[in-house]
Amino acid sequence: MNDVKERLDADLSKTNTLEKLNELKTLYMGKKGIITELTLKIKDLPNEEKREYGKSLNELKNYFNEKYDKLKEFFDMEEVRNRLKYEKVDVTLPGVNVSVGAPHILEKVVEELEELYLSMGYDVVEGPEVEKDLYNFEMLNLPKGHPARDAQDTFYIKGDEILLRSQTSPVQVRTMLANEEKTGIRIICPGKTYRRDYDDATHSHQFTQMEGLVVDKEISLSDLKGTLDIMAKKLFGEHVETRFRSSFYPFTEPSVEFDVSCFKCNKKGCNVCKETGWITIGGAGIVHPNVLRNCGYDPEKYTGFAFGFGIERIAMIKYGIDDIRVFYTNDLRSCKSFDKRGE
Repeated sequence: MNDVKERLDADLSKTNTLEKLNELKTLYMGKKGIITELTLKIKDLPNEEKREYGKSLNELKNYFNEKYDKLKEFFDMEEVRNRLKYEKVDVTLPGVNVSVGAPHILEKVVEELEELYLSMGYDVVEGPEVEKDLYNFEMLNLPKGHPARDAQDTFYIKGDEILLRSQTSPVQVRTMLANEEKTGIRIICPGKTYRRDYDDATHSHQFTQMEGLVVDKEISLSDLKGTLDIMAKKLFGEHVETRFRSSFYPFTEPSVEFDVSCFKCNKKGCNVCKETGWITIGGAGIVHPNVLRNCGYDPEKYTGFAFGFGIERIAMIKYGIDDIRVFYTNDLRSCKSFDKRGE
C-alpha cells in the first residue's frame, strides 16, 4: 500500500489541470484502476490478513478522495477566477442597439379606421376568403356574363362556383342574410382580397380592402357624405375636404367615387395629387334595390349606403409610399420605418 501511496503523491504533484486530475481518478479509481484492482485481491487473501488489508485499503481510498476533492475545488475556483478576469463586463461601455419590431403599417391603418367606426356605432365583421360566386357576384347584382366575373380578373378555384373573393362585399351579403329580424345594420368589413393582376408599383394580385355598409330606414346620400367626410378628416387632417363624382357600380345606385382634397398642397396642385388638387380614395353609393331584395330587405322600407377602398392606397397616400410592394416584402430597410410612419 505504501508504494501505491508514494506513486499517488508523485502523480498528484504533477497534476496541474482539472482534466489531468480526472484522468488520475480514472487511473486509480476507475473500473480497472490501481486501487480498484487492490480491492479485488481481498477475496484471495487468508482470513487473518483480510481485516488489516481492508483497513489499509480504506485509508488509501480516503486519502485519494481527500486529495482529489481539494485539488478539484482548487481547479474549479481557478476556472472561476480566470473567467472573471477575461470575461468581465465593462459597464462603462455603450449599450448595443437591439432591433425592435413594430406593427405593420397596413395593420396600423386598419386599426385606426376600426377605432373610428367603432366609435360611430359600427361592428367589425369578417368572412371567408374562399367564397361562393353566389355571394361574391350574384347577390350583389352582378349577372352572369358581367366583365367582373371574367376568369382574367378572378381567381376561380372550382369551376365557376368557388373562388378567392375579389372584394369584401360578400361579408355584407352574409351579414344581411344572417339578420333574420331584418333590422338595421351598420358594419365595416376589413380583409384580404384577390384579383388577377400584374404586380408592379401600384398594383398587386393580393390587397387589403375595407368596405362599409349601413342599412336602415331613411338612409340617404347625405349620410354617406357625412360619414366619409369624418373618415377623411380622421385620416388626413381637419382641413381636408371631400367631394363626390358620378360613377357606376352594379351594386349601388346612384354610385359615386369619393375624393379628398390634397392634404399636401391644399388643392394647389403637386406630385401627390398629380396637379389636380384632389386624390381619389374609393367608391361608394346607395345600395341597389336588387341587392336589398336579394338579401331579404324590402327596398320600399329600407335604404342603405355602402363604400369601399384599398388600405394600401390609403397608406401610400398618407405616408408617402410610392411602391405597393414595400408592404409585402421583407426588406428591413423599408420595414424598419413602419413604426415611425405609424406615429
